[in-house]
Amino acid sequence: MKLLRTNRNYRLLFSASSISNLGDGIAALAFPWLATLLSRDPFAIAMVAMAMRMPWFLFSLPIGVLTDRLDRRLLMVQADIFRALLTLGIITLIFSVGPLPAQSSDHLIWVLAGAAFLMGSAEVFRDNAAQTMLPSVVSKDDLEAANGQMWSAEQIMGSFVGPPLAGVLIALWVPLPFSVNALAFALSAWALWCIRMTKTAPPTRRHFLTELSEGMRWMWQHKIILRFALMLGILNALITMTMTVFVLFSQEILGLNAAAHGMLMTAGALGGVAGGILCPKIISRLGPQRSVLAALALFPIPALVIFFTSNVWIVAIALFTEMFAAILWNIVTVSYRQRFIPDALLGRVNSVYRFFGWGMMPIGAFAAGVIVDAAQPGLGRELSLRLLWGIAAAGNTLLFLYGTFRLKF
Repeated sequence: MKLLRTNRNYRLLFSASSISNLGDGIAALAFPWLATLLSRDPFAIAMVAMAMRMPWFLFSLPIGVLTDRLDRRLLMVQADIFRALLTLGIITLIFSVGPLPAQSSDHLIWVLAGAAFLMGSAEVFRDNAAQTMLPSVVSKDDLEAANGQMWSAEQIMGSFVGPPLAGVLIALWVPLPFSVNALAFALSAWALWCIRMTKTAPPTRRHFLTELSEGMRWMWQHKIILRFALMLGILNALITMTMTVFVLFSQEILGLNAAAHGMLMTAGALGGVAGGILCPKIISRLGPQRSVLAALALFPIPALVIFFTSNVWIVAIALFTEMFAAILWNIVTVSYRQRFIPDALLGRVNSVYRFFGWGMMPIGAFAAGVIVDAAQPGLGRELSLRLLWGIAAAGNTLLFLYGTFRLKF
């Protein structure tokens, strides 16, 4: 906690990230739950998830160039203000529908998908700027500690506090979680505005494609970071595929209401908090390479467990394990990138990295809807939902085998 006590800019960035992730955590439950109130079609619900992640595929590369050209702090402020205003627009949509669950409101699911797309677009701006800004706020020697604290705060606010709070709020009144969400984004923007950075000369601007190609060439020349990006893309596609229908799995197979679903999601948050605290020590003891392989070895286990079980407590343990593994992977790979990518290229290389790593998420969401729709006539509703976790377990096992032979750093 020394960083929080002694580094004012880091303290403000940490606070903004925590508050913003509270908003993200509320949205993580409120958005899909609102979608299920508007439609029970798995494909339509998957399209909302796909719309929120599609901007990572469409905009990561150009936004990376802008992140290196513009003030990263102001980009984050503007993105949070935009998300606050957009959330107020979603509240207006809810009031236009009337009492929920609504009847014959399938067409409104596409309006919600449009709002999700805009929300995801702002997230691309904010998150790319945030990750490239951290090395300017803390020293390279403090990156693992800072990333551990940031990931812990993200899990506490985004998964431990946000979803159960959203479950309680949505049970009280459907617009309420979105109102709190808008306030969280506004407070995050204010905290970021208070950060004071040393002004530097703006970089010399060249042709947009020239700057973009520099980031792509750097990535191609550094094979370990390229492999990290491609593997992250598959990991995220598999996780997004399962989480897209997790709200239906929770409602129909586990029999949970909104509040109970929110509480279940906190199990993953506990894994994230534990990971944020313990993983820097694990990395110090095992080293980065063996730590990444340990994370890859853990990923197939929770997917396989959820495929077979209907017990809420076992699902909770599986979510805990999955998030712990994700934090272990993230701390190693993010710190590695922040340490070795030159600051002048950080925004562009991160954008290329996230194009591969996060751009696969809409594909995972789309696949979820297609697979469930195609499998349901032959396998039935429950088995078609479970099938996604079986696919995820198999895919994660193949990734572990690949990493064992190809990740040498």
